[in-house]
Amino acid sequence: MAIKKTSTGWLVDVQPDGRGGKRFRKTFSTQADAKIWEAWVKTQVTQVSGWQPARRDLRHLSSLVDLWFNHHGSGLRAGDDMHRRLKAMVQSMGDPLADRFTVDLFADYRTKRIEAGLTQNNMNREHSYLRAMFNELIRLGHWSGENPLAKLRQFKIQQSEMSYLTLEQITKLLDSLKQSRNPHVELISRICLATGARWSEAEELRESQVKNGMIEYARTKSGKTRAVPIVEGLATEIAQHFKEHGSMGRIFSYSISAFREGVERAEIVLPEGQMTHVLRHTFASHFMMNGGNILTLQRILGHANVTMTMRYAHLSPEHLQEAKNLNPLARLTLG
Repeated sequence: MAIKKTSTGWLVDVQPDGRGGKRFRKTFSTQADAKIWEAWVKTQVTQVSGWQPARRDLRHLSSLVDLWFNHHGSGLRAGDDMHRRLKAMVQSMGDPLADRFTVDLFADYRTKRIEAGLTQNNMNREHSYLRAMFNELIRLGHWSGENPLAKLRQFKIQQSEMSYLTLEQITKLLDSLKQSRNPHVELISRICLATGARWSEAEELRESQVKNGMIEYARTKSGKTRAVPIVEGLATEIAQHFKEHGSMGRIFSYSISAFREGVERAEIVLPEGQMTHVLRHTFASHFMMNGGNILTLQRILGHANVTMTMRYAHLSPEHLQEAKNLNPLARLTLG
């Protein structure tokens, strides 16, 4: 409907920007005045920037998740898992229309999830997933608004104590793993201890990644390839293991359950969430205690910046030793 005669006069009822755009309605005493106003409204909409509010985005949030996955997420190593998590989050929030998704809606969802028993750390991860999705859609031109979560702060998490194994515990653990019926678990663990690899990086090693006295980790968390030297004996042992147990290019099969059982047999108590990751912490901790360089450790572990690696700096024998000689009181005494 555009112009219609009513009992009160001539009613103009137009949506110049189409379905979903703002609707304009006004009544005039004459049809001529009604036509003039209708023409003026259409002119304002097409020629005056910002005169009409932005057209509503009637897509559901789940549609944006699929759009992100099709154009970006499908190419990420963890894209499938992130896509699944995003869809589950959206459904829990009732799959709102895209332009009705607000920071308040997410904050309310976050509060309910924490009350249901989820940790703040998990909620920070979900927050990061959604925020990254909107950032990517904006970059690709599929979202014209601001990122709804751009200004929402994440929970500040108290850093948990990082546990590492002593030499005595390492010996005890490896002896325990040798008792396992799983033929892979002990060698995977030694590779983690020798190179600082994450469990998944070592467990998923392929024959082609072990060459020239090095292990090349390609499918890493950061997506960047890194290579770590190993001793000749370990390289020979890995090659022999592949001949006996390898399959389709892979050196090992999944062995995390066997590792957990080995830890229990060794009666080693680990902090929550640090089951296999304790091997990576152990490598880094002993590396620094034995005089290793923090920047070298950063490259070995594949950290994007040195901030994460600095967690191990205090283990260095030289860490902060300069404080004894470079403080003002010491200089005053020398003077």
